[in-house]
Amino acid sequence: MSALLPVSEALARILADARPVAPETVAITSAAGRTLAEDVRALRTQPPFATSAMDGYAVRAADVAGASPEAPVRLRLTATSAAGHGARGPVGEGEAIRIFTGAPLPAGADTVVIQEDTQAEGETVLARAGNPPGRHIRGSGLDFREGDRLLGAGERLDGWRVALAAAGGHPTLRVRRRPRVAVLATGDELVRPGEPAEWDQIVASNGLALAAMAEAAGAEAIDLGIAGDTFSDLEHAIGRARDAEADLLVTLGGASVGDHDLVQSALTRQGLDLGFWRVALRPGKPLMHGRLGAMAVLGLPGNPVSSVVCGLLFVHPLIRALLGDPEAGADRSEPALLGRDLPANDGRQDYMRAALDTAPDRLPVVHPAERQDSSMLSVLARSEALLIRTPHAPAARAGDPCRILRLDRGL
Repeated sequence: MSALLPVSEALARILADARPVAPETVAITSAAGRTLAEDVRALRTQPPFATSAMDGYAVRAADVAGASPEAPVRLRLTATSAAGHGARGPVGEGEAIRIFTGAPLPAGADTVVIQEDTQAEGETVLARAGNPPGRHIRGSGLDFREGDRLLGAGERLDGWRVALAAAGGHPTLRVRRRPRVAVLATGDELVRPGEPAEWDQIVASNGLALAAMAEAAGAEAIDLGIAGDTFSDLEHAIGRARDAEADLLVTLGGASVGDHDLVQSALTRQGLDLGFWRVALRPGKPLMHGRLGAMAVLGLPGNPVSSVVCGLLFVHPLIRALLGDPEAGADRSEPALLGRDLPANDGRQDYMRAALDTAPDRLPVVHPAERQDSSMLSVLARSEALLIRTPHAPAARAGDPCRILRLDRGL
């Protein structure tokens, strides 16, 4: 039997095989949550003209250079400039234009005296403070200029990135289409939530977690339901994944070598090009990766916690790679301090469910749960992080440095 594959090598092989999905054009009003297929460059300058950053009066700095509360300078009001209703000016010697925040700066003016430092008197205004040139003015192009790169290919569009693209003049954006991820639970022991269960059956739960994870990563999840432990059931489900033109098939359970573990054999009969299976990982050793024509395949363990951990480590990065995200394989772990003593680890990389004790002035302290059984969703649901223990890690003491992977509830 072949040696177990290290986690890092397994992820590298999975990502190396990823084929980014095709781009499509969407309205910017529908772009949130999508991933850019190409760089976004500004089609206009922002702001396109110099604007006032405050309510006040647009004046020439030279006219108010000596102004003070004791010696105010009287200026003649000639116009008003408001956002969307700009006054073109010009502002001449001894003149002022009433101006509001966001309004274009009139020609001739080079500073804005804020409202609090003035007193209006009919057709004139008293300036009670002097300003240097440029005070309270946002220059043209302060944010960006036409042609500037605003966003990069592979970036996921949140609200403020969408706003930036819109400000840059884009009514539509080129994004990757959502990868289609088919999720198939397997096993005679499974029933759907709400269905009657026999005494020797359980509710299929991890498919819901993997589908939610796929959607959160930017994919479209396709629920293939449950396939029983027969070749006909499995091959019918695989056919439905192909009919749906899935980019990725995720199977849950049946990827090991027991008498009832038929998934790998069924896929092989359909033409699977097996990349690897069995990773030096706890939980999740019987992980399988391959390709069935244009469709990538990830076979995950059936135990709920094992499948979720494998989803975090492999499915989520693969989906991001399908979307062209250059950071898909980035290390998301962070330093922490161990909250209790732990024995030496064996040859598998361990991801222990854990709680965190955080404070702003120190590293988080991680407290791994006493019970780490891969069937216990209740422990996972209460956990805030996975404590990472490398293969053959020596015994560790409370307070020792360690690495954690935070559990992002958005996934």
